[in-house]
Amino acid sequence: MSIGDLIRLLGDGRYHSGQQLGERLGVSRTAVWKQLKKLEAMDLPLEAVKGRGYRLVNSLESLDGASIVSQLPAEPRRHLKRLFVEDVLDSTNTFLRERFRHGAGHGEVCLAESQTAGRGRRGKAWNTHWGGSLILSMGWRFDAGVAALEGLSLAVGVLLAEVIEAAGGEVALKWPNDVLVAIDGEWRKLAGILLEVTGDVEGPCEVVIGIGVNISLSDAVREAAGQPVGALADVIEAPSRNHVAASLIESLLTMLPRFEQHGFGAWQAEWNRRHAYVGSTIRVHQGNASYAAVAGEVDGNGNLIVMTNGGKRTLTGGEISIRPD
Repeated sequence: MSIGDLIRLLGDGRYHSGQQLGERLGVSRTAVWKQLKKLEAMDLPLEAVKGRGYRLVNSLESLDGASIVSQLPAEPRRHLKRLFVEDVLDSTNTFLRERFRHGAGHGEVCLAESQTAGRGRRGKAWNTHWGGSLILSMGWRFDAGVAALEGLSLAVGVLLAEVIEAAGGEVALKWPNDVLVAIDGEWRKLAGILLEVTGDVEGPCEVVIGIGVNISLSDAVREAAGQPVGALADVIEAPSRNHVAASLIESLLTMLPRFEQHGFGAWQAEWNRRHAYVGSTIRVHQGNASYAAVAGEVDGNGNLIVMTNGGKRTLTGGEISIRPD
């Protein structure tokens, strides 16, 4: 019995006696009790009622690979080579990078219930508790070389925004890799995107697209975030991780073959339409320096145009971050 098996049983929100859980899982009641004690430490509060049993305080939808695949239309589904659904990984991106090293990876997707060594941009951690996020990585091999990937992370941001909007959320995009959600009149970080590329400048290259979306957040996680953060559950009643995953995978499998042909230009207008800070004063952080600027739109390569006291500048990503001033 794994802790994941127990969580999946308790995730329906109903009470289960220790005896029932033991019978379903094929273990003793003592073994069940030992696993139940671990749930609080995993930020999964448990309720115990004498005579009724145990249940998770908050019902939890577990990831279901068969359900996700069944929601994919035929055309994008044919591009999906393999779907992995894991309980706990250090990082879904690392998992797919290893797949590439072993000659696989292209058209593969990895989802995880939680990860222990996830990464965001600029080396920041993106670790998640069980079921609280949608953690997804997709691998894709491009023949045109690294230079052809300019703006890819922004195009992925447009797709993610469209999926969340279709579910009922109001979102905006923050250059270069964040999706924001509107809560109480304030933009808060909902999701992040991390691309990892290996290969040739002009020859074949392999890309792992990592996406993390907050589905629900505890008060403790919000306080520890260090910035305003939001979750889908803040704006959508009972969001389905499996449905969001299927919609996002469908969009990526449809977009990636087109991106290699057309580049970011095909998504530029849609990104700029959702630009959170266009026309606003922002603070640009680059290395140890920072300066104020007025944010313009992004160009056809995904670079952000800003106006400073010294004139126009073009920001190209990398180790640059922006904040509202």
